[in-house]
Amino acid sequence: MKSPTPFISITATFAIAASVSGQSAQVPAPPQTESLLIHNATVHAVSDDHPTAIDAGWVRFEDGRIVSMGEGEPPQTALDDARHIDAEGLSLVPGFISGPSQIGLLEVEQVSATDDRREGASRSPEAAAWIAVNPDSDLIPVARSGGVLHTLAMPIGGTIPGRASVLRMDGWTTEDLALVRDAGVIVSWPMAAPIRASWMRRGSGSQRQSIEARLKAIDTWFDDAEAWADARAADETTPTDLRFVAMQRVLEGERPVFIRADSRGQIETSLAWAAARDLRPVIVGGSAAAECIPILQRTNASVILTRVHRLPPSRHHAVDRCFTVANALEAAGVPFAIGAEDEPAHEREIAHNAATAAAHGLSREAALRAITRGPAEIIGVGDRLGSIQSGRSATFFLCEGDPLEVVNQPMRAWIDGRELDLGDRQKRLYDKYREKYRQKGIIDG
Repeated sequence: MKSPTPFISITATFAIAASVSGQSAQVPAPPQTESLLIHNATVHAVSDDHPTAIDAGWVRFEDGRIVSMGEGEPPQTALDDARHIDAEGLSLVPGFISGPSQIGLLEVEQVSATDDRREGASRSPEAAAWIAVNPDSDLIPVARSGGVLHTLAMPIGGTIPGRASVLRMDGWTTEDLALVRDAGVIVSWPMAAPIRASWMRRGSGSQRQSIEARLKAIDTWFDDAEAWADARAADETTPTDLRFVAMQRVLEGERPVFIRADSRGQIETSLAWAAARDLRPVIVGGSAAAECIPILQRTNASVILTRVHRLPPSRHHAVDRCFTVANALEAAGVPFAIGAEDEPAHEREIAHNAATAAAHGLSREAALRAITRGPAEIIGVGDRLGSIQSGRSATFFLCEGDPLEVVNQPMRAWIDGRELDLGDRQKRLYDKYREKYRQKGIIDG
């Protein structure tokens, strides 16, 4: 058999890439132009004033902001000049915030042309996630269909893969999507001890040398960033280094440092390092966080738990170990959030992750907070997102019943008061093939 000509191979490659590039045809929502009043809803405010759901509540919003809310019949001032949405039997829920997320950075894992999660260098703090996001990703509408209205986008790869960004799940351009372009620098923390397992081909000594080299490289990088800032303050003619410029908000405590750490050794050593440098640490991963409560409390660290739906790390751990971490953090008063960090196509299952934690001891109120107000406060947008309160962004959705039930998907949703198109590729395919079998007489309607 003859091999294909170079021209045919290149053409085929571009055709495949085009078919999986994820160019959504959906049109972003226009700005809110009229006052809206949602009433008769069960309002899950997730606020200090209303920690539990409000029965028969109402919310008025205009110009993308909530202007008033309450329980029972709305006053005449709320009714005036507003279009009414009767939400009887429905729940009004703050939009879910999912992080860490690769939505918009990755479309198809097997196609490198659609993977923008990593830079080539081991340390690239100047790389911000929002720049690389594809606003036309076909996975953004899928996430919205699961109630995910904002994400914390995080690049991966290397010791310092870049900076996280808070993204809206609707917009024409990357600038439209970017709510917070620089949410903080990410550090991938090395293992704290050698791995002793049958699959590991490197000896303990070699592993330990590698760990020490990575730790020294992290320390040296932060030292160099501080030294550059001092030199620049003393002499404005000091050449600009974008890598060190990107570090300054973290070094000054204005932004957190997101530390990817899972094991107890990783969490404890990374928090000791952050405390010594007077940084604001947020542990990302945290499967062993329940074993590190004292140092989490002592360092005022927050935790973003990822992949509640995972196996225990070893045969010596309880089967439900990953399901109960959130409950332990809640009991200890450690700020935490729950993220899916699954393949982007499955990020819509974030509520399922929170519901699993609720099924293993976490209250349902705390579970809902862990995917709304909890992440909003950890990433610095709690004054805008994560709760339904006067003055907050009108970012929420209506669904039937309990928002943590997998079957209760959003029926209507808004971001900054703009009502979203909740269609997606999966729904279109569902309708297409229902029509096929309707035409064949196999199903009715």
